[in-house]
Amino acid sequence: MKELLMITVSSLIIHSAGYDKENKVVFIRFLKNSSLYCYFNVPYSIFNDLINSSSVGSYFTKNIKNVYQYQKLE
Repeated sequence: MKELLMITVSSLIIHSAGYDKENKVVFIRFLKNSSLYCYFNVPYSIFNDLINSSSVGSYFTKNIKNVYQYQKLE
């Protein structure tokens, strides 16, 4: 897998987010413990809305968390 660009976001819970377009996977690095999670089969439009949201944490909670399958990577 090629190196993924992670975009630092302004959020109280999320440090950064990245997107693998080929596999439709969102990567989220949380501020707490620097945990890294991936969320599967997420449309690019959802990722784009996430990183452009006025409240990234709220958008994540409402539109990604508990909506898409995920895996903790780190």
